[in-house]
Amino acid sequence: MNSKFIRLLFCLVTTFSVIGNASAAARSRSISSIVVDAATGKVISSSNADERRYPASLTKLMTLYIAFDALDKGALKPSDRLKISRFAANREPSKIGVRAGETISVDLAIKAIIVKSANDCATVLAEALGGTEDKFAQIMTQTARELGMKHTTFKNASGLPHKDQKTTARDMAILGSAIYHHFPEYYNLFSTSKFQYKGTTFYNHNHLLKQFKGTDGMKTGYTAAAGYNIVTSAQRGGKRVIAVTMGHNTIKERDRKVAQMMESGLNKIKGSTSTKMMAELKLPDINLDKHPSSTALASSAEGDNWAIQVGAFSNYSKARNYALAVQTQLKPAYASKTSVNVEPFSKGYSVVYRSQLTGLAKNEADKSCYQLQRDKKSCIVVPVNKKTQIAMVN
Repeated sequence: MNSKFIRLLFCLVTTFSVIGNASAAARSRSISSIVVDAATGKVISSSNADERRYPASLTKLMTLYIAFDALDKGALKPSDRLKISRFAANREPSKIGVRAGETISVDLAIKAIIVKSANDCATVLAEALGGTEDKFAQIMTQTARELGMKHTTFKNASGLPHKDQKTTARDMAILGSAIYHHFPEYYNLFSTSKFQYKGTTFYNHNHLLKQFKGTDGMKTGYTAAAGYNIVTSAQRGGKRVIAVTMGHNTIKERDRKVAQMMESGLNKIKGSTSTKMMAELKLPDINLDKHPSSTALASSAEGDNWAIQVGAFSNYSKARNYALAVQTQLKPAYASKTSVNVEPFSKGYSVVYRSQLTGLAKNEADKSCYQLQRDKKSCIVVPVNKKTQIAMVN
């Protein structure tokens, strides 16, 4: 028999075998979903939320979380140029086609990850922050544990297939919440619709940004083994949900499911008259004498004992400066009433500082937060002196 014909026959048999196996996996695959109230961490609904499965490109949310943390601490700057290794350039698609030996800015690499889900750029960031992608994956898993993602293990920065890279819908909701609350100054990047690289325009894979009113992030993902996954968030009328669904057979099926979840979730929390706080966290002993303003109360009036929490930072000065900047964006009548409060809380083995504007009545805080959200600023309304952390509350 002709050798070329034998090779062609082998390729066809192999191809149909792979397709058959993928189809069988798709038929047997269950769906994992969860939707939470972003302000409280309360689980609104869930299904198989603790089933371990492949994250695909949802993995990149952790790569971005660590990159945002590096930017926040000054270890990276958006304008920094990162050298592209041969290993990074040769990563499998999806990619933007960076070339070994060239450089790319941190800002562009982040946009490429968010918009194009670029595996090559995820590896560039991983090597810049971890030395090697393997070492960076260890940092990713350690960070996951510190955030409370108990059932997640990362093996690379992009989500390319690895048998030991697993997560759950609940853990992904924790990660999405952490990004939203810890890095409000970077969260708006997830609504980036497009960017250009070397004359080519790349468009965002998250169709919900256009299809579902109020959606402003976060990330899609797909591999044959994982199915179609998504972590996304939407807000309306000062209320926000974070939704995750994993394991779908088509993009259309996935997007329809997550849209239904967000619509239902927003309707359930709509009109809520009080904010139920997340589990209280015991703080480590911290000398607040260095930061006297962090103990200030905005008002002695019980009715004015509400705050707008606008961010969380690893550095006290950054937390205070960000709150001062946001304060100037409030309506003058509300801004004049508020005081800046910086509240420390433990995150893993470190301390993070929450930026708050205190001294408002509940309705004033709600209106101010809604105004900030319309201006693409993240915020939640909280009672003064309550401690909050990222947690899923059933």
